[in-house]
Amino acid sequence: MSKSMLKYLWLSGLIITLDQASKWLMSSWLSLHETVAVMPFFNFTMAHNYGAAFSFLAGAGGWQRWFFMALTTVISIVLFIWLKRLSSHAKLEALSISLILGGAIGNVIDRIYFGYVIDFLDIYYGSYHWPAFNIADSAIVVGAGLLIIDSFIAKSDQT
Repeated sequence: MSKSMLKYLWLSGLIITLDQASKWLMSSWLSLHETVAVMPFFNFTMAHNYGAAFSFLAGAGGWQRWFFMALTTVISIVLFIWLKRLSSHAKLEALSISLILGGAIGNVIDRIYFGYVIDFLDIYYGSYHWPAFNIADSAIVVGAGLLIIDSFIAKSDQT
């Protein structure tokens, strides 16, 4: 791996650490489905997600745990190889991949230990609640968004 890409893996480690520490803290503080109001649009709400994004396949009978663990492992390996092969000039792309990698590993740790992902961030407007999420999910979304932005920047640089 090029030495310049090593500096981005610390971000994956930071995301994993913050994600796991926050999940431990929230699990120690809140019972399943317990809610604590923080702001008029934000709660801490303990949830267990047995599925993927938006609880996709949550009620599939248990096989999805192994499927999502395997899928996340393969994706993490691909992301690591992608990061390893980046040129030293692809800083935003490396940052993006590191965020996604940290988030993916943070969630797969939950699946390995618990069989589900711990979610606790609850954003809402009126009676509409966005599905609960966590720091790992946030890192994946931010990383994916930055990767999309980077793809437009890279295209505009080529023209």
